[in-house]
Amino acid sequence: MKRTFLAFAILVVAASTASAQISNDVVRIGVLTDLSSWGRDNSGPGSVEAAKMAVEEFGPTVLGKPIEIVSADHQMKTDVGLQIVRDWFDNGKVDAVADIPNSGIAIAVHNMVRERNKIALLSGPGASSLTDELCSPNTVHFSYDTYALSKVTASAVIKEGGKSWFFVTADYAFGQQLEKDATRFIKELDGKVLGSVRHPTNTADFSSFVLQAQNSKADVVAFANAGQDTDNAIKQSGEFGLVQAGQKLVGLLMFDTDVHAVGLQAAQGTYMTTASYWNMDDKTRAWSKRFFARTNIMPTMIHTGVYGSVLHYLQAIKAAGTDDPAAVMAKMRELPIEDTFVHGGKLRKDGRVIRDMYLARVKKPQDSKEPWDYLEIVKTIRGEDAYRPVNESKCALLKK
Repeated sequence: MKRTFLAFAILVVAASTASAQISNDVVRIGVLTDLSSWGRDNSGPGSVEAAKMAVEEFGPTVLGKPIEIVSADHQMKTDVGLQIVRDWFDNGKVDAVADIPNSGIAIAVHNMVRERNKIALLSGPGASSLTDELCSPNTVHFSYDTYALSKVTASAVIKEGGKSWFFVTADYAFGQQLEKDATRFIKELDGKVLGSVRHPTNTADFSSFVLQAQNSKADVVAFANAGQDTDNAIKQSGEFGLVQAGQKLVGLLMFDTDVHAVGLQAAQGTYMTTASYWNMDDKTRAWSKRFFARTNIMPTMIHTGVYGSVLHYLQAIKAAGTDDPAAVMAKMRELPIEDTFVHGGKLRKDGRVIRDMYLARVKKPQDSKEPWDYLEIVKTIRGEDAYRPVNESKCALLKK
């Protein structure tokens, strides 16, 4: 009888363990994005569709359980974003949060995710502090950060003679971090910063800021902002004739959608750094055309990052045999990252995805061969050379 009871107990435990592989019998991913404000085109509905495309590619189930995508608009407000995520965790059975354009909101959510033992799949925010002094074992920073954007772009522009810089900077965490990181690389390369001006987000009139940049006589006018702010700043720089007068324009965070909004005539010659581009090869073109059919835009690196991070997360759950966050994060770090846009990527212990980055220059109108053919890829930079090296990191996870 004792043997029979023991065998029965083992079977019960085994059955219980098997049924507990997926918590709540569903893998639910929340895409927290901007559906109504200045970052809508660069993330927004496209991020939701990109997550759905990842699920379609992976399959509708993982370990026999359904995969669901839910989404919400954080409206570029930290309190709104936190309330959404809190409700997702408390009532919505959400396992992971994806995207989160706006570094201030992302930092707040990143802290909540760590406290609640969930997973953050960040594609939208850029603050490099997320994987530096604020690093967490529960966060994946997938697409880009201020360190890589600044290092790649500043190095290239200074080599082309852009020694003196003036910043037009968005006055929030991302813009401030971007200017700080860029300033470091400019000075290390014997360049100098002549000045900067900060503006509130969602600014329509950049005339006073552009005039200050023009009057600085700097070789380079760098825009440390994003979305419609970048679009408006570059358009008005064109109206004031900065490029015609010999100043170089740099979009420290710029997307294909920004070029589309500004137009090649105004944006031509602008340097930018990107983690992906739709027109790289046959596979990226095919995926991007499917994406375009659903969204009417070509994907930004935020969109391709949502797709890639969700796909890698699902692959890790399958490999781990569970959706337990610690086990899944371990598998995400173990497995190489391979998708349509990333080849041989690696998730480091600090949460930073090490992947190739691309220095691009906006084409002249006459060089564009088809709609959305906006960028010339000037150089491919290995991830190891683009992102913060381990020996510079303040992340305690890398010290273990």
